[in-house]
Amino acid sequence: MGATDKWRSASLSHPGLVRTENQDRSYVDDSLGIFLVVDGLGGHAAGEKAAETAVEVIRAELEAATCDPKQSVPSAIAAANNRIYELASENEDWRGMACVLTLAVMQGDRVVIGHVGDSRLYLIWNGSIRKLTSDHSPVGEREDRGELTESDAMSHPRRHEVFRDVGTKRRAPDEEEFVEMKEFLFKPDAAMLLCSDGLSDLLTSAEINEIIDRYAGDADRVAGDLVDAANRAGGKDNITVVFVAGSEFLGNESPQMAEARARHAITRAREVAVPEPTQPSISRVRKALTSRVAFLIYGFAIGVALALAWR
Repeated sequence: MGATDKWRSASLSHPGLVRTENQDRSYVDDSLGIFLVVDGLGGHAAGEKAAETAVEVIRAELEAATCDPKQSVPSAIAAANNRIYELASENEDWRGMACVLTLAVMQGDRVVIGHVGDSRLYLIWNGSIRKLTSDHSPVGEREDRGELTESDAMSHPRRHEVFRDVGTKRRAPDEEEFVEMKEFLFKPDAAMLLCSDGLSDLLTSAEINEIIDRYAGDADRVAGDLVDAANRAGGKDNITVVFVAGSEFLGNESPQMAEARARHAITRAREVAVPEPTQPSISRVRKALTSRVAFLIYGFAIGVALALAWR
């Protein structure tokens, strides 16, 4: 587990239960605030080589970068793309190799995202989960437009087709329809999850959020629980996760939050407790003595007294 004064992070990759090789790769540098998930495409050696090359090139590019992440992120991804393309051109066994990836770089309290393909980045805040990246695939586009439900998209036979990748042809950093760039505010009480489709194809966003909701300070445990859940759901693909929790983030189902809710409930109960009965106030007594009924009683008493006196 990695940690800074602003977040705690953990990464974990597993081949799953069906495939013998793992073409996924991840990279985390807490000191520079770099978080990366890569899913290799191609044959056994080719997919792994593409993913490894992407990690190596992006790491070197960002470590040497002196410009804003808005420029360094697409430049690093384009450099990785072109290096993968060159290697594939030089080696027949690697022809057609590529990868998809999601890269997040911290800049103060903001996160810059560079994304290509169908890996994902989720933002978790205030008990809810939100997918910030788009799936660059025919099925993913239909899901994002609301034409398919999440469960329908997960079981669609064309789920794994992508129309954007890193490596199949030369690319420029500012080329349209290549790197999807986004930026968002990362609050201390928020968390984010980067993952390959080996997780998101088997767990719904609600199921992912349910696991993260148990976070109590151990980022490694969340990463392990996510991978275990995907394997229990079938483990049909390689599974890779990178989890980053802000310094003040706690899951709603964590022991700390349960204790806080209990304390709040006790405080509220004391605030709304019914006060004990008290003696009528002077104003109420005065009101009773000056009411219409009281004056009728006074008049009757005075009349009786006068009648007795006359007799």
